[in-house]
Amino acid sequence: MFKRRRDSNFSSLYSGLARTFGRAAFARPTVARRAFEPLRSNALPALSARFASTDANLVGKIHQVIGAVVDVKFDTESLPPILNALETENNGQKLVLEVAQHLGESVVRTIAMDGTEGLSRGAPCKDTGSPISIPVGPGTLGRIMNVTGDPIDERGPIKATKFAPIHAEPPSFAEQSTSAEVLVTGIKVVDLLAPYARGGKIGLFGGAGVGKTVFIQELINNIAKAHGGYSVFTGVGERTREGNDLYHEMQETGVIQLEGESKVALVFGQMNEPPGARARVALTGLTIAEYFRDEEGQDVLLFIDNIFRFTQAGSEVSALLGRIPSAVGYQPTLAVDMGIMQERITTTTKGSITSVQAVYVPADDLTDPAPATTFAHLDATTVLSRGISELGIYPAVDPLDSKSRMLDPRVVGEDHYHTATRVQQMLQEYKSLQDIIAILGMDELSEADKLTVERARKLQRFLSQPFTVAQVFTGIEGKLVDLKDTIRSFKAIINGEGDDLPEAAFYMVGDFESARAKGEKILAELEGSS
Repeated sequence: MFKRRRDSNFSSLYSGLARTFGRAAFARPTVARRAFEPLRSNALPALSARFASTDANLVGKIHQVIGAVVDVKFDTESLPPILNALETENNGQKLVLEVAQHLGESVVRTIAMDGTEGLSRGAPCKDTGSPISIPVGPGTLGRIMNVTGDPIDERGPIKATKFAPIHAEPPSFAEQSTSAEVLVTGIKVVDLLAPYARGGKIGLFGGAGVGKTVFIQELINNIAKAHGGYSVFTGVGERTREGNDLYHEMQETGVIQLEGESKVALVFGQMNEPPGARARVALTGLTIAEYFRDEEGQDVLLFIDNIFRFTQAGSEVSALLGRIPSAVGYQPTLAVDMGIMQERITTTTKGSITSVQAVYVPADDLTDPAPATTFAHLDATTVLSRGISELGIYPAVDPLDSKSRMLDPRVVGEDHYHTATRVQQMLQEYKSLQDIIAILGMDELSEADKLTVERARKLQRFLSQPFTVAQVFTGIEGKLVDLKDTIRSFKAIINGEGDDLPEAAFYMVGDFESARAKGEKILAELEGSS
């Protein structure tokens, strides 16, 4: 009796609450949910279910052309959904447009993926029935494609049997893997002080001309040699010359074999491309990487050079669409745009995508909204410093600003963690003593401080390393250093085993043995000359 009365009281309370709030908060989606609804209504199922295209019979006409923005008018009330690809012809070439807005009166506003010079009003424009779809699979390896999946390496069509749309949902929480494993790169400063996570996101921060692209090229080279895995390189808004150089260097090093098996797929939307292409090319590269992860169970490396250009292109597109700009002129949807892409770069139970993203820092200001938004998604940050590059130390990685969540004794082990923290401590002490040295000179330091400064300067020089991809410029053979050798070598310098060697011995060498051999040679030359 009592139980039945309590149940009836509960149900009446529940129905009362439902009546009270039914027409309010519970019945109306929040602002955040409404913001995602246009996207989620067109969001795509799992990658394996996305290879069949849908039928599309909608044909409209070009209504207005304003630079990269093209308005298309349809005769029917049924319009192509947001993010769908439309196709038209311009000067005999296929031109792809992506639907961005519905304006009313059966007009959709689109963003062109290529130049619109020569496009005229009244030209027919067909809905493809799906987002931009690109070839995926082994046929893409060794090839260069653009944002729409068309080959641009003059080697004929890409031999692919499967196609996938570039817009997709990120993997669900249940599909994601959370195991922590270090990816050894062979670059001393990275492996010791800011190790990369397999399946993680790594940001490469730096201003103009401090060596981001060379660093990425060395990573591709080292990982292809050491791990033999597939890589996808996505050039977003960078120099066409660098993309061309990278392609030919990869052929010389065997990463791309024109007749054999290649290890890398290249996707380019360079700085001469319209903003629509630069805003979507990162998604094209990511879609290729997703196929290898989800369908072939691969551990894939995704290189994006430069993720800032993705944000910059999004800002240009936002302005073209008439949105009110946010802080520093960026698009109001900056965080959402970045989040949608970054959430797709993850490790699943099938495979992983490890992403290395070069991040241009405008005016070397790390508080700029573009790099600051990128920071939130990263597992490790490698900061390239102009001050270190001015000392001639390359890679110009700042050992005190670069961070990684993998530098944890439970992940890397006590020995590695203890060595790394001692190196950082010694470099920090040297940094704090530099003002005293500049004003009073070395003579005013205590003996202990003098020893700290000497060892820190040797450590600083030992953080330099000759790169294989820079060998043509430096004339020094590239060195790939094993993690155990890196830890042992730095430990030797900290413990004073290199106190008898000159500073120059530690510059541009691999391990401690190489430094000792170089130091003894320098000392012998000095004795011979005296």
